[in-house]
Amino acid sequence: MSKFSLFFGAATALVTPFEQNGALDLDSYRKLLRFQLDAGIDALLVCGTTGEAPTLSDEESTALLCEAVKTAQKSVPVIMGIGSNCTEHAVKKAKSAEGNGADALLAVTPYYNKCTPEGLVRHYREIASATSLPIIVYTVPSRTGMTVPPSVWGELFAIPNIIGIKDATGDIAYGAQFLSYFGSEICLWSGNDNATLPLLSLGSDGVISVLSNVKPKETSTLCHAFAEGKIHEAQALHTSLLPLADALFCEVNPIPVKAALSLLGICKPYCRLPLTTASERTFNRLISLRSSDNPPSAE
Repeated sequence: MSKFSLFFGAATALVTPFEQNGALDLDSYRKLLRFQLDAGIDALLVCGTTGEAPTLSDEESTALLCEAVKTAQKSVPVIMGIGSNCTEHAVKKAKSAEGNGADALLAVTPYYNKCTPEGLVRHYREIASATSLPIIVYTVPSRTGMTVPPSVWGELFAIPNIIGIKDATGDIAYGAQFLSYFGSEICLWSGNDNATLPLLSLGSDGVISVLSNVKPKETSTLCHAFAEGKIHEAQALHTSLLPLADALFCEVNPIPVKAALSLLGICKPYCRLPLTTASERTFNRLISLRSSDNPPSAE
């Protein structure tokens, strides 16, 4: 596959809206999807970390995917999070996602039980052999306790339908080394909004973003401005978005971004336990940023 065969720019790691009783709030989810597409987002990620995937049943995950596929109508790629620390379950989820219209898959490294480098490669090989869809490897050591090590890059990314990596290491040097190793052969997307521009400057393909739940147009524009050589515009956008990007991680993601979306009237602020609703301090911080910025409403 060519470097930009899936997407360049910003993919929103969608939240999963809930009612106060914990039920899926599909009406709010449809509003969020429409908000993203109307703003010109480049791709949608369903059931990632920001979507509270570990708390969702397989049936709920499928319902969310189907809504995204139906709403997007092939206008942008819909990527499905299928990661699991159980290889068999990840394979099952990959097959289901392909059968329900996903355009690509995001698979986080195994967590809690972790694995050896050999086990990591075998885990992804099993997933890849079960589907024809392109697969993005997701490395996020702050949550999983492991990073995809450079020692397995050659073997892992030689698997034909593994097309790239979501780099949420928080280590610019890791992304720089990866991009130097693969050049344009394998895609890299930032998994941290505060690293979007630094990694673009090194040759990345954009960002899989939490921030773009709230600022889809601006996050996408940042990426495309840089690609078009509008460096000062990209720098100004990145700098202007940093205070909100930082605020969205003042509590565990997605607690703050759900609070921010509730202030925009898009969804309610509720998460599923063990995550809780944002604190008053977080709401006040977001309100302060909103009053100085006046972000668009989805109403």
